[in-house]
Amino acid sequence: MNENDRQAGLRLREQAAATEFEIVRSEVFEGIDGGEFGFRLELRFVRDDDDAFPSDDSGALGFLFAIGVLSFADARPRGASEMHYQEQDEFGVGDFLNCLSHSVGGHLRFDADYLRGRRMKTRIVVSPDGPVVIDTQGRGKSAEHWLARLQGGKRLRPIGE
Repeated sequence: MNENDRQAGLRLREQAAATEFEIVRSEVFEGIDGGEFGFRLELRFVRDDDDAFPSDDSGALGFLFAIGVLSFADARPRGASEMHYQEQDEFGVGDFLNCLSHSVGGHLRFDADYLRGRRMKTRIVVSPDGPVVIDTQGRGKSAEHWLARLQGGKRLRPIGE
């Protein structure tokens, strides 16, 4: 990774660290493969009334990048993908941009399936009106741990649980 990419990644992670959120709901659902399950987290960004976020996508971009980094770091090969897997590998800004899209409805999406032998199976959708949904397949409840790491604390639970 070159120095420009490293600096851009650090800036995005700083934005993620400054982004406050709370989990609204979590759900385990049947996975696409037998013996696995999917996991969905719905959260919302916490903001001040005069804060422009999330219409200013910078905080959302940092959040998406940080989750991508954590998902990549935890991902392991499955089946034939093992031949492309390298233990010492990093998720970079270019990887992030390749997984990113913006829909006509204003939804910002991160969608990662397999990346260099790692089975990420992570999709995140940030809605323009605030809700954020993280879906994973065959990753257990890893997404809860990623969010806890972002906040530097313990495993998070949905509000009211």
